[in-house]
Amino acid sequence: MGKHTPIYNDHVAMGAKMVDFSGWEMPIHYGSQVDEHHQVRKDVGMFDVSHMTVVDLQGDDCRPFLQYLLANNIDRLKDAGKALYTCMLNESGGVIDDLIVYYMSDNWFRLVVNAATREKDVAWIKKQAAKFSVQVTEQEDLAMIAVQGPNACDKLCAILDEDSCAVIRDLAPFYAVESGDLFIGHTGYTGEDGFELILPSDQASGFWQKLHQQGVPPIGLGARDTLRLEAGMNLYGTDMDEDTTPLESGLGWTVAWEPKDRDFIGRAALERQREASPERKLVGLVLAGRGVLRNHQKVVVSGVGEGEITSGSFSPTLGKAIAFARVPVGIESDCSVDVRGKLLPAKVVKAPFVRNGKSCLPEMV
Repeated sequence: MGKHTPIYNDHVAMGAKMVDFSGWEMPIHYGSQVDEHHQVRKDVGMFDVSHMTVVDLQGDDCRPFLQYLLANNIDRLKDAGKALYTCMLNESGGVIDDLIVYYMSDNWFRLVVNAATREKDVAWIKKQAAKFSVQVTEQEDLAMIAVQGPNACDKLCAILDEDSCAVIRDLAPFYAVESGDLFIGHTGYTGEDGFELILPSDQASGFWQKLHQQGVPPIGLGARDTLRLEAGMNLYGTDMDEDTTPLESGLGWTVAWEPKDRDFIGRAALERQREASPERKLVGLVLAGRGVLRNHQKVVVSGVGEGEITSGSFSPTLGKAIAFARVPVGIESDCSVDVRGKLLPAKVVKAPFVRNGKSCLPEMV
C-alpha cells in the first residue's frame, strides 16, 4: 500500500479516483479531469501537494553551500522571502531535481523538492552539506496545499484572518511569508495566479475542508499535468532527468554563468557542452490536425534526424494536442510525429502555450 498524505481520507470522501504516484496514493481526478482543468483556468481550485518534500537549511554556511549545490545563483536572493527556481545537478551536468528555494534569512533557506526524488534529493543534499556549517532538516510533519486560479486570493482571504489576508494581497509573485502557522508562497505550477501553503500536518485536513466550504473544489494530478504543460513548465522524470542537462531541457535560463569563479556542481560539464554546442534541445509542438500527442512518440525532422516527445497531451484550453519534445537542434518550424504508425504534421512553437488563461500560440498555428 502506498503512503498517504494527511488529506487522504478527504480525497476518498470526495470521490477521488486514487492512483499510485511515486509511492503515494494520490487523486488523479474527482470526476472529470477536463472540467477540473477549466475550473482552475477560469476560477479557482485546490491541490494536495503534501507528497512533496520540504527541506530546511540552517547555519552560517547556507549561502555558500547553496552557491555550490545549485546551478542558479543564490545571490540573486536579497530580500527576505524571495524565491528562486533552479536545478540541482550531478557532476555530469544531469538534473538530479528541479526545485524552489526560499531565502528567509541568512541562516535559514527553505527548499521544496519533488516527491519522486525525495530520498535521493535528501541524501545528496546531506552528502554535499558535510563540508559546510549547515544543518539539513527534512520537515516530515508539514503538509502542502496549492490554491490556484484567478480567484485564488479572494477565496483564501475568505478563510484567513484580516492580517494574513492583507499579507497575501501585498505579496509579490515568487515571494513567501510566514503568517502564524502558515508558510505562504506566491508560487504555483499551473500558469495561473495562486499560492502554495505549507502548514502543520495536523491542520491540513481542516484547512482543506474550510477551502471546500468556501467553494474551492479539489483538483487532481491529471489536471495539474495538463495545466503545467500548457504553462510551459517541465516535469521531472519526463522532460529532464539525471541523463539530460538544463541546456537540453529548455532550462538554460536557470543556469547562472556569472560570476565566472562560482564553482557549482556540474558547471565544468555544462561548460564543455555549451562550448561544443548541445546536439538536442527541448521545443514545444502543436499538432496541425486531429490526434493526440503522447509521451515517447517519435518526432521526425526531415533532413535533420529524429527526436522524442517527453510530455504530450490534449490541451483543454486550446482544443489542440500539444507537447514538449527533445529534438535535434537543427529543427526549424515543422516536423512530423509518429502517431500509431502515421506521420502527422506538427508545428514547432515557443512555450508557454497558455498564459493567464489565454493562448500564446502564433496566429498561424
